[in-house]
Amino acid sequence: MSDAVAPVDQVPPAPKLLALGLQHVLVMYAGAVAVPLIIGRALHLSAEQVALLVNADLFACGIATLIQSLGIGPFGIRLPVMMGVTFAAVGPMLAMGNNPELGLLGIFGSCIGAGIFTMLVAPFVSRLLPLFPPIVTGSVILMIGISLMRVGVNWAAGAPVATIPGYGDPLNLAVALAVLVLIMLITKYAAGFVANIAVLIGIVIGCAIAYALGKMGFAKVETAPWFGLVMPFQFGMPKFDLIAIVTMSVVMLVVMIESAGMFLALGEMTGKTITQQDMTRGLRTDGIGTLIGGIFNTFPYTSFSQNVGLVGVTGVRSRWVTVCGGAIMLAMGLVPKLGALMESVPVFVLGGAGIVMFGMVAATGIRILASVDYQTNRNNLFIVAISVGFGMIPLVAPQFFKELPHSLEPILGSGILLTAFAGVLLNLFFNGMASAEQARADAMASAAKAEH
Repeated sequence: MSDAVAPVDQVPPAPKLLALGLQHVLVMYAGAVAVPLIIGRALHLSAEQVALLVNADLFACGIATLIQSLGIGPFGIRLPVMMGVTFAAVGPMLAMGNNPELGLLGIFGSCIGAGIFTMLVAPFVSRLLPLFPPIVTGSVILMIGISLMRVGVNWAAGAPVATIPGYGDPLNLAVALAVLVLIMLITKYAAGFVANIAVLIGIVIGCAIAYALGKMGFAKVETAPWFGLVMPFQFGMPKFDLIAIVTMSVVMLVVMIESAGMFLALGEMTGKTITQQDMTRGLRTDGIGTLIGGIFNTFPYTSFSQNVGLVGVTGVRSRWVTVCGGAIMLAMGLVPKLGALMESVPVFVLGGAGIVMFGMVAATGIRILASVDYQTNRNNLFIVAISVGFGMIPLVAPQFFKELPHSLEPILGSGILLTAFAGVLLNLFFNGMASAEQARADAMASAAKAEH
């Protein structure tokens, strides 16, 4: 490969590309199918309808990922991004689904409307980029890692929440620890391609251990069909309700701010400067992904933060890896047996890998914050301290805002958003708007020196 080709545009050989793409799919699969499973079961859909939601989700995941990573026309940030259904929309979607006048078709209609809204406002949201100098970006990325760590720890215990039977089973913890140790050993002692797929090797060996312990089976793989065509509007024509569309559009504003943090994190990891135009293309893809979701019987889409951590762990910066991952997701949507195979991976196996990957996201935030000037501007210490403190509120005290209007839950329940809002406001208060571009330029210069 030529040195003139940027790392993000380099294309690995086909066998490596397939293994690295599969690694991305394994990392995100549990999160990717969680939302359709939650919504389908909460709305008491039949097993066949829930399976259709899952297949549609995988299919749309693949399409949105290909658009985001490849770049098509005015869409796609052209970074190693995997797209998946956002958890931020679960609460509003459950409320819509349980409304007899809306139901599942009302959810799909709100996704179509919110997708169009997101595409229209993406250029305006991207203009907020100057509000995110390194002091704010570093704090937000640090909080992304800390927030994700909760997910990784719960995975390692064997379930998303402590109320599920089997949570914290010593066998779960032991396998998760074994996967984590394997990844560390491979990273330390292996080199080249083997080191790059350390997470994949760790997960595969973890699955073998889980199978030997009787904690993993393939019954669903055997019963799943080989082919399942995903068609638009398979549940019927969507219902378009103004309040539902406005509600989902507000959720998408929240999602766009979180996506902006992911894109900035990936920019730091891959060595690519994120311009306002890049940001617009990335955020616009959140919109078209959500529009596609509404058409193909699924839900709103965003960049998956789990996979940002994988880029940090492996050091593989090529966007073609996630292009391959998107193609695999697309195939899984059309071949339910493949989806069932991925679903059979126990979450505690993923937990061992998750702790490593999500910690890498937090470490990236710390590295960015290390470039900030604290000696001549002690106010920066207050910005980091208070913005991170605000972000910790939903993590350590989930009921902190329970007396406030429930409509604010998508904002107040996100530590990432609270950190972003607090960081932006505090930076404007202490440093002013003019400091943002200069601080970003100084940080980039400092990073360039460090590389040489």
